Amino acid sequence: MHSDPVTRALPVNPLLSKLQPYPFEKLKQLFAGVTPAAGYSAISLGIGEPRHPTPAFIKETLAASLGGLAAYPATLGSEELRNAIAGWLRRRYGLEKIDPASQILPVNGSREALFAFAQAVIDPVPGALVMSPNPFYQIYEGAAYLAGAEPYFLNSDPARNFAPDFRSVPEAVWPRVQLLYVCSPGNPTGAVLTLADWEELFALSDRHGFVIASDECYSEIYFKQEAPLGALEAAQRLGRDGYPRLVVFSSLSKRSNVPGMRSGFVAGDAAILKKFLLYRTYHGGAMSPPVQAASAAAWNDETHVEENRAKYIAKFSQVTPMLQEVLDVALPDAGFYLWARVDRLADISDTEFARRLYAEYNVTVLPGSYLAREAHGINPGRNRVRMALVAEVDECLEAARRIVDFARKLS
Repeated sequence: MHSDPVTRALPVNPLLSKLQPYPFEKLKQLFAGVTPAAGYSAISLGIGEPRHPTPAFIKETLAASLGGLAAYPATLGSEELRNAIAGWLRRRYGLEKIDPASQILPVNGSREALFAFAQAVIDPVPGALVMSPNPFYQIYEGAAYLAGAEPYFLNSDPARNFAPDFRSVPEAVWPRVQLLYVCSPGNPTGAVLTLADWEELFALSDRHGFVIASDECYSEIYFKQEAPLGALEAAQRLGRDGYPRLVVFSSLSKRSNVPGMRSGFVAGDAAILKKFLLYRTYHGGAMSPPVQAASAAAWNDETHVEENRAKYIAKFSQVTPMLQEVLDVALPDAGFYLWARVDRLADISDTEFARRLYAEYNVTVLPGSYLAREAHGINPGRNRVRMALVAEVDECLEAARRIVDFARKLS
């Protein structure tokens, strides 16, 4: 006699149902059924994936270190790597007091660390909030939901160089905020927070006790002589010894053109990093030894970073003026995106602009509304598009020429 099998619903974390499709999945759906016009090669400005060549010395160091695959890596990372990161922080930001033993932790790229960090610091009590800019890097939203909190979005303000207005937040909201994500230089706007912005944020953190997670993965791509201000640097200037309730996230992906190596670090408040290290020990967040060796070599060298930055300066100095003839767009503070408004050109939405540009000229851009959420009555990404100038200069210039032709046809 056979008994009937038990039938019940597959046990799944119900918080997963709150996650939205990633912007590139939405883009795929937008382009479904569209065949680009013949005669144009495909050019993508849609994905922010660095496409300059990886420096040879990084690849050589990685290959020469493959013997490290025979050993389990420590979650804390090697002393060599943490010292290399500390050395870079001293040279780049003047952080002479940074302690590589307690205030630096290597991670497998800033993306996984930004997500995991929320799981380690959020107390999922009813009403817990994670604040983030809007538009934003979608990891912030997913991290909030899966940590048992809700996101609270702060809209970027074009009148404030796309910085959010923290004074617009109702006073009753702040006590519920446990974690605040900041992206400076910003994705997609390229805006950099000022020392006054940081002073305001630190005062709010002191008053309400929330942790600040500063995403700084675009810090080394900038167009002015003065490098962007970092959060730890701002804290030091303001006399905040030990970086209370502040952790920064950095990465080699954009700086050194190694997105496939998945290498970055977190640095800041030692007490928070001690808890995050405990979390990561269980999470399995140790970096591969060959990647650690190659990462140390990358953090110790600045020549390849300067050469990489020069390529971006050359691209943006040529492409931006071309697009300004037809679009509302400006050179950003930093980063490798142009954040262009399209509705002043014609009565056209950001999604229709992207779809028609792809169909008629085989150029891909990302609708700004896909990078933001409806908050406080508006979607601040609507009617804008993000263009990632990650390819070599000739390809970016060809894309710009096609966009100019398309925009003139619209107008």
